[in-house]
Amino acid sequence: MRSVPDDLTARARIRDTAIVAFARDGFDGTSLRSIAREAEVSPALIVHHFSDKQALRRICDEYVAGIFTDESHELINAPTSDRIRAALNDLDRYGPYIDYLGRMLVDGSPAADRLFDSILSGTRKVLDEQNAAGLLEPMSDPEMTTLILALMGLAPVVMRTQISRALGADYLSPTGLLRSTLPTMELLTHGLYASDAFLDATRTALGASPVPEEERP
Repeated sequence: MRSVPDDLTARARIRDTAIVAFARDGFDGTSLRSIAREAEVSPALIVHHFSDKQALRRICDEYVAGIFTDESHELINAPTSDRIRAALNDLDRYGPYIDYLGRMLVDGSPAADRLFDSILSGTRKVLDEQNAAGLLEPMSDPEMTTLILALMGLAPVVMRTQISRALGADYLSPTGLLRSTLPTMELLTHGLYASDAFLDATRTALGASPVPEEERP
């Protein structure tokens, strides 16, 4: 990974300060004056560079989306599909971007939509590769399965505070991620129910054709 320059320009320093503030306090709860105070610049300089808070937010959105979708981005030298995972390996450094990502996905924006579409596309690519290698069970609706898996991956980012409170530790910390790895793999590998009864009942209720016995795992 390339290091973040220490001698950030005033514009970049304002942007990075705003990313931390927006992620921590929300867009509505953050003022240009508070950003100026934390960035140690004048409010007038922020207006000079970004016009207003809405424009500053758009710049922050595009920058953070680029971190996780643009392989030429200066911060994380990793393939697009691995960028969130790479950031999670160094939360002290990249935690503000993860937190902003969660806030951005909840609030919504064109950049957030582009990022979500990229994550969805990456998830589908992985599933297609695993399916071609014979590693997956048959899927009744691959597109929906892709969406569910993407949502499972993003839930800890969007709901980090709530999940961490239930867990008693930061879910995105090395300890939290280590604890979640095996249960997640168990769920994906073996499923949850020991019987096909619920699945068969669901198929019946939805009018779907039952799976022949010889095709069942």
